[in-house]
Amino acid sequence: MIIGVGIDNIEVERIKNQVDNSSNFKEKIFSPQEIEYCESKKNYAESFAARFTAKEAFLKAIGKGWRDGIKFSDIEVLNNKLGKPELFLHNKAKSSISNQDSIHVSLSHTKEMAFAFVIIERTKKNKSHEV
Repeated sequence: MIIGVGIDNIEVERIKNQVDNSSNFKEKIFSPQEIEYCESKKNYAESFAARFTAKEAFLKAIGKGWRDGIKFSDIEVLNNKLGKPELFLHNKAKSSISNQDSIHVSLSHTKEMAFAFVIIERTKKNKSHEV
């Protein structure tokens, strides 16, 4: 059962300006693994922007936004061995969903725009709600 959906987009140039001109933007928003991955790409700003939108889309999907003290750094977007992006949650973000929930994320970007779509799915039935 789907319990949350979030979508977000951003202009790549906005993230590029922050990455290139802010002394601590990358470290505040992204994990060391995310930074390493994005900086390994020729069009690094597109990768940073796509990950930024995934974090925003996740916050929309949980329906709480910034409540409960969730930080961008609590939401990590890493690719699996096949290159598929996956969300990994830490600290307050991890406690924002049930251990019965599965997160699906899709990223897309062009030179100008980055997009992300997140679905949170309840994968196990809660026995107290069975009929």
